[in-house]
Amino acid sequence: HEQSGTYVKVPTGAGMPDAKVDLLVSAQSVGKTTRKNCGICHFDGGGGTGVKHGDLDDSLYDPKPETDYHMGALGFTCSDCHTTKEHKIMGASHGSMASGQNHIYCTDCHEGEVHENKTINKHLSAVACETCHIPEFAKEEPTKVWWDWSKAGEDREDAKDKYGKETYSKTKGEFVWAKNVIPTYKWYNGSASYYKFGDKLGSTEIVKLNSLNGSINDPKAKIAPFKVMRGKQIFDSQNNFLIIPKLFGADGYWKTFDWNLASQIGMKEVNLNYSGSYAFVETEMLWPINHMVSSKENALHCTNCHGVKGDRLDWKALGYTGDPMKVKGRKLN
Repeated sequence: HEQSGTYVKVPTGAGMPDAKVDLLVSAQSVGKTTRKNCGICHFDGGGGTGVKHGDLDDSLYDPKPETDYHMGALGFTCSDCHTTKEHKIMGASHGSMASGQNHIYCTDCHEGEVHENKTINKHLSAVACETCHIPEFAKEEPTKVWWDWSKAGEDREDAKDKYGKETYSKTKGEFVWAKNVIPTYKWYNGSASYYKFGDKLGSTEIVKLNSLNGSINDPKAKIAPFKVMRGKQIFDSQNNFLIIPKLFGADGYWKTFDWNLASQIGMKEVNLNYSGSYAFVETEMLWPINHMVSSKENALHCTNCHGVKGDRLDWKALGYTGDPMKVKGRKLN
């Protein structure tokens, strides 16, 4: 609710405000929330604009209608959808996915037979609204899609890509960015399971940090869009679980560039054993795409998914024997 524009947090301060902030000034400025109140943290999650969420970045402070129809054309703020009751905010991304609760749905506002075309309405039982109405994300600013911690610590020049984004940092490793990204589509019933500290790695090929619940056989599941965040993270090669290294502070990795020391300190802080041996493993995580909604004129059309030229969806990967326009719906597949 702060409106003075002076309230900031310390990036490495675990959410605590900067000591220089005059909290009285901030408290006296409270008012109705704006996109800035939410965006100052969520648009820059992960260390910068567009790093984590492919559909949340600094372009949403004052978005164009084509970037996000609700915010750009209709003037929505975050709290128009993320309503609250006793300071409990609806919609919590991964928190909602892990619990399977506290979701916001398009149909909370857009109820009933929302399309004039009855054939399109038939899709509502199997296809999330966002699948058609968010054809791509990271529309104005690129989003990070690869983060390789194993390359950190090398003495080489920082580099930038065609978007002006850094592709290497000694403290964080190597990155790949992408713009106007077509989502990855998965069956999803509103819940997911997550890797937890200390969980043994089932494989050292690609570790899934979250796994969606739902399939073609789940009547509650719908085909929904996601950003896939990939990278390499440090893990204990003897205990076979991910390591939580200490990054900042006098003895953190960003000062010492010593993974062994950072692992010792970090694992002690979370009360997990560290064997003294480490390596790096590829990981991936699915991030839901709910923002950057396009106007109905710019939504997907039937032929984007169906017919000879319809290549948007991988039908067999979704459990169908082929294009459901030919082989019929999920009950027959």
